[in-house]
Amino acid sequence: MRITVMGTGGVGGYFGARLAHAGHDVTFVARGQQLAALRERGLRVESPRGDLHLPKVKATDTPAGIDGADIVLFGVKLWDTVSAAEALKPLIGAETAVVSFQNSVVKDDILRQVLGAEHVIGGVCYIAATIAEPGLIRHTGALQKLVFGEYDGTVSPRVGCFRDACVEAGIDVELSARIQQSIWEKFVFLVGLSGTTSLARVPIGAIRGNARSRAFLHDVIDEVVQVARAEGVPIAADYAEDRMAFADQLPATMTSSMHNDLERGNRLEVAWLSGDVVARGARLGVATPCNRAIFDILSVHSEGRPAS
Repeated sequence: MRITVMGTGGVGGYFGARLAHAGHDVTFVARGQQLAALRERGLRVESPRGDLHLPKVKATDTPAGIDGADIVLFGVKLWDTVSAAEALKPLIGAETAVVSFQNSVVKDDILRQVLGAEHVIGGVCYIAATIAEPGLIRHTGALQKLVFGEYDGTVSPRVGCFRDACVEAGIDVELSARIQQSIWEKFVFLVGLSGTTSLARVPIGAIRGNARSRAFLHDVIDEVVQVARAEGVPIAADYAEDRMAFADQLPATMTSSMHNDLERGNRLEVAWLSGDVVARGARLGVATPCNRAIFDILSVHSEGRPAS
């Protein structure tokens, strides 16, 4: 397959590297030091699932120069979604599929508006991977899974081909006939994980091990569940309890990409996570006090480390 990775961060870098190693034609879109490292030294992955070194990769900062794509793995930061989607337009062919693995539930609405609904398939990913240094992706834990599907629930040829490509690359994969629900199910826990690890500035183990912070995590998650149900998403009313059990199975050292961004003084995606929950709750008449606390407090850092 011809695959374009739009945004070569932890997610795009990891899965793109696996697909390239399996022999697929992968082009990485990156910028700055990451782009320079890819061009000079290639791409490395450190992972419990096996290390990789691709000494030569196709890398660019100009999507318009790419000669078409069968599928685009879309993984830019949420504030760059519109501009990145606009930049993709020249390589979008009649059958090109764009699958976003971003951390939100509004992501595909934005992509549909820019690229057209026929080019958007739904997707979620489960992995803890970051850029350890330019050109090096570090994957922690064994979890590395992609879930995707057409919004109408059909197994289209393009979805089937991408599934096969993932299997060839050793990527755990699942086709979903209810991808909208799958996206919300991840969002429910992601909001809790990102919000609490960032607010407390500690990994999940410390949060779940303290009675008060554990209760706060539960309530953050439950608010998202209630908002989802008010939106008409068929998530079980007690899904927060299910996610707390899931949290107990995670490595104690696991944190979130937003916590990592906070520690580095980078911009935060909080407006598209807890902030989006607060906005939807206000529109639907669902109280979201815990998510509002996260959004209000972390807004100090939303544009990056505030000036001292």
